[in-house]
Amino acid sequence: MVRKLFNRIWEIIPGVNRVHKDKLFCYVFGKEKYKKYALALYNAINKSNYTNQSDLEIITLENVVYLGVKNDVAYLLSGRISLYEHQSSINPNMPVRGLIYIGELYSKLLMRGRNKRRLYGSSLVKIPTPQYVVFYNGKDDYPEVSKLRLSDAFVIPRDDGEFEFTATVYNINPGMNDELLNSCEPLREYCVFIERIRKNEKYMTLEEAVSNAINSCIKDGILADVLSEERNAVMRSILTITGFTEKEEREYQEELREEARAKGLAEGLAEGRAQGRAEGREEGLAEGRTEERHNTEMERRRADAAEALVAKYKEKYGDL
Repeated sequence: MVRKLFNRIWEIIPGVNRVHKDKLFCYVFGKEKYKKYALALYNAINKSNYTNQSDLEIITLENVVYLGVKNDVAYLLSGRISLYEHQSSINPNMPVRGLIYIGELYSKLLMRGRNKRRLYGSSLVKIPTPQYVVFYNGKDDYPEVSKLRLSDAFVIPRDDGEFEFTATVYNINPGMNDELLNSCEPLREYCVFIERIRKNEKYMTLEEAVSNAINSCIKDGILADVLSEERNAVMRSILTITGFTEKEEREYQEELREEARAKGLAEGLAEGRAQGRAEGREEGLAEGRTEERHNTEMERRRADAAEALVAKYKEKYGDL
């Protein structure tokens, strides 16, 4: 019963299945104690060969979260600001989010003390070159490498490149970007760990799947230091939606319900119109409204089930 509930929530509640791996990315690539992994990731993306860990500064913003979840790391190295993010779903608004984040980093670096005064002087103030990379390993098909552009969101379209910001998305699912993964062993091992969880889930509960994957990876020397030292934190980050305030959780679940209502209404009306053409408009619209109410009630029950499940695991594993 529990396994069925997990699997159903995995399919229907975006907040559970889309964020459960993202915090793990921060543990592996965003902690000072594992900076060797951060440097390896930077070198792989930029085809560089830095070896001194002190050359890389981790500048991740601590107060920037998306739906209460930290899924990003930011580095400063050799005149470049790099923002790296892991996602198990593609969001077309990532260039906007990345631009805002990079802007916050520039503000932190430049809008203080002497630097702030220099910005209003007559000399050009050089700034680190921005880089925004997203690592994708969701279940939907997606190109090996793609670029999402800020200009795609402009109300008034323009293609002259007058103002642009991009997110480069690397698909790191099995069989994708082998050259990148082979050049960054920590990223490859991260993918192996996630893939083992997925395979375990076919015949285990999510909790069992994660625990088994941790044990097997430690045994095989895959991210062994992170998984052994951070085992409880890794379990919490995968099994719960942590970092939400109570208000944010309520608002998020309400957003899910609103999306379900809108979807149910659209599907119900579409079916109603189709039946209306065959059986009469009034009868079709009535059917559409009935279908909408049914879909909305089902989605409400699913969202309530997700809330209950999140509360259960928060109580068991606590907040990070």
